[in-house]
Amino acid sequence: MKNRITTVIMVLLAAFITLGSATSCKSKKKLAKEAAEAEYKSRVEQAVKDLNAILDDETLWTLEEKEARVQTIKDWNLQNAEVDDLLFQVEKKLARERAQREEEERINAQQQEQQAANVVLEGNFNNIARAGSIAQANRLINETLGMFESKNVPVLIIISQNAGFNDYDRPTTIENYLNYLKDQKKASDKVFEIKYNANGKINELELIKK
Repeated sequence: MKNRITTVIMVLLAAFITLGSATSCKSKKKLAKEAAEAEYKSRVEQAVKDLNAILDDETLWTLEEKEARVQTIKDWNLQNAEVDDLLFQVEKKLARERAQREEEERINAQQQEQQAANVVLEGNFNNIARAGSIAQANRLINETLGMFESKNVPVLIIISQNAGFNDYDRPTTIENYLNYLKDQKKASDKVFEIKYNANGKINELELIKK
């Protein structure tokens, strides 16, 4: 009799343990599911918030930081219609910003190159005018002509400006202008605008009286 009671008790204990384990396993799965759902909801809310902030220019992030944030959100792979729509809009906006910045950088580079060319040209003009000998002046003239498309590149000299209109002296060529500096021994003009050909050679030069 005792053995039968003991056996029954053991069976009941085993059943309770099994039931408890099953219940505990189900609870853990439920908790894990709830945690995953909470994390997903949190990420969706954060993604919507960040993407709207980028769209409305409400962040202090750099372009690179905004691009990195977008990539992080894409890596989450949320598969949410609202997030997907915002990502599409934000990526278009950032592409425009990237293109605009690249254009600004290109323009700045061109301006810096032109400023550097201005300095070189004006320095050559002064050196030709102040050359100690004809041989030295001719050498400097030949060096300067190497910056131009040809020795016949037109040179326009602005003698006055009024209400947005320029009044020009008689047109000349770069070769004639450089020889003029050599003869006059005085450089009285500064660079106003330089135009280049596809090979980076000057094909038009505009000067203005100092």
